[in-house]
Amino acid sequence: MAPLGRACLLFRSWLAVGLSMLGCGLPAVVLTVAGAGKDVSGSRPNILLLLADDLGIGDIGCYGNDTIRTPNIDRLAADGVRLTQHLAAASLCTPSRAAFLTGRYPLRSGMVSSHGNRVLQWAGVAGGLPTNETTFAKILQGQGYATGLVGKWHLGVSCESSGDHCHHPLNHGFDHYYGMPFTMMGDCAQWALSEKRAALQRRLNVYALCMALVALTLAAGKYAGLFPVSWAPVLCAAAAALLCFALSHFLGPLIVLADCFLMRNHGVTEQPMNFGTSASLFLREVWSFVGRNKQRPFLLFVSFLHTHIPLVTTEDFLGSSVHGLYGDNVQEMDWMVGQILDTLEREGLANNTLVYFASDHGGSLESQQGGHQYGGWNGIYKGGKGMAGWEGGIRVPGIFRWPGVLPAGRVVSEPTSLMDVFPTVVRLGGGEVPRDRVIDGRDLLPLLLGTAPHSEHEFLLHYCETFLHAARWHQRDRGAVWKVHYVTPIFHPEGAGACYGTLACPCSGQGVARHDPPLLFDLSRDPSEAHALTPDTEPAFHQVLERVAWAVEDHRRTLSPVALQLDGYRNRWSAWLQPCCGPFPLCWCDREKGGGRQTPPDRDL
Repeated sequence: MAPLGRACLLFRSWLAVGLSMLGCGLPAVVLTVAGAGKDVSGSRPNILLLLADDLGIGDIGCYGNDTIRTPNIDRLAADGVRLTQHLAAASLCTPSRAAFLTGRYPLRSGMVSSHGNRVLQWAGVAGGLPTNETTFAKILQGQGYATGLVGKWHLGVSCESSGDHCHHPLNHGFDHYYGMPFTMMGDCAQWALSEKRAALQRRLNVYALCMALVALTLAAGKYAGLFPVSWAPVLCAAAAALLCFALSHFLGPLIVLADCFLMRNHGVTEQPMNFGTSASLFLREVWSFVGRNKQRPFLLFVSFLHTHIPLVTTEDFLGSSVHGLYGDNVQEMDWMVGQILDTLEREGLANNTLVYFASDHGGSLESQQGGHQYGGWNGIYKGGKGMAGWEGGIRVPGIFRWPGVLPAGRVVSEPTSLMDVFPTVVRLGGGEVPRDRVIDGRDLLPLLLGTAPHSEHEFLLHYCETFLHAARWHQRDRGAVWKVHYVTPIFHPEGAGACYGTLACPCSGQGVARHDPPLLFDLSRDPSEAHALTPDTEPAFHQVLERVAWAVEDHRRTLSPVALQLDGYRNRWSAWLQPCCGPFPLCWCDREKGGGRQTPPDRDL
């Protein structure tokens, strides 16, 4: 080391010792001798969380894609730490986001179902993130942080009336909310890929047909004298048939479209949404939040509507990629990421802001129409959205950047989870992780800084609804990552790796295969899960299965009974719970008054 370097290091060490003897301490970051590590707990940086929707890990340049341009996300990775085994706690939106915000498996909070309704189906339902759950936003809010959420929520709105907002972001630790409380869906743009409209219409048409048959049967029986009946039940059945038919063709689509709306804090501002302006509205909201709160620590969660179908993309980006509408949508989101990062630079906040980018789960393989793929690419990983066990549904991009603190260009291949964001940001913000409940996330800072060689996760469980589909064991002494599959979805015979004919594979019933003995893979050698191991090919086969089974039983002993928020009446639409900017069903307003049509700064294509 050069004499000047040794002198600087010696001075820094003396300074640290001297300040500690005086009872001062170094603000924000405590430096250790010879750069052995940094203790940044309680340093209170700004925290910016960027979460994509349905983005595949193979859709980003820094994860191997060389045909979709993502220069801003790639720049984030080059300047920070990239995680290669980052895992969602669920392979669908609602449970994954609940786990992200609380640091807990969604089964613990009841944010799962047991019979197929795997996400919140409507905005006007009673289910949602329970009020007794603690989010990282609530803890940081108590530590003096300004907290904001811009974008998608999908964790419920109200419980008993449309105005109680018990599940609303403002009731879960966010000071400010602007965005879509429900979720993007094909119905919002009257797309061919419809999650709800088609099913609702089919159901109502069946009801209409049944009531029509009842009316005809009663009328025929009366005329034939087969049984005495008055005209009243005949007319009632006929009226019910006409009502169901009317609901199917007129009110049904209105109810579905009413879920595509924007909210500012507690008020509905745009219903239905104008998707041509939503991207610029969200960016404007980010700029405003950062500008208002730049003099104090803030937590800002930007939850993109990209890249969920119907892949609404502004005109400037249409045709910008070689992968059709999906690629265009990814490139627009990357541009939005760049705009947000540039905002931090302009305000002089980049060096004091921890930035995190991820996706809520893997890309959707079933989003196909007319031979076109509208879902993401999960790279070498098998499966996709909705498949709890296969890597393609749960392995997601994970990037952290904090200039001057986290090492630039570092790659971490240890198992990590979206649930780990909870304890990480709580400790950075000076808060304490709750001790009255099980927290499944682990503080990532030692791993990100390079002061810990391994992830704290020895085992991770992969649920599909309430059903355990798979489990992972990180056997550190061997450097192996074992994956045990107890249940897997049955793929469509004409397309390996997807359950075509539905928008998500089932979790139970006839659509899954149960494995006895379970399937076993070594992800450290076979990340694509292409070759299941057997006792003949893996000497430790039985020992691994026994060790994982023990861990599963140990985990189950930590579970407590909770009400399932996605089951039964909690996930059935109720007119009195429907958020509406006027008397229902007159849910039609534009209180933004075209404000979203303001053009953000010019993009660099």
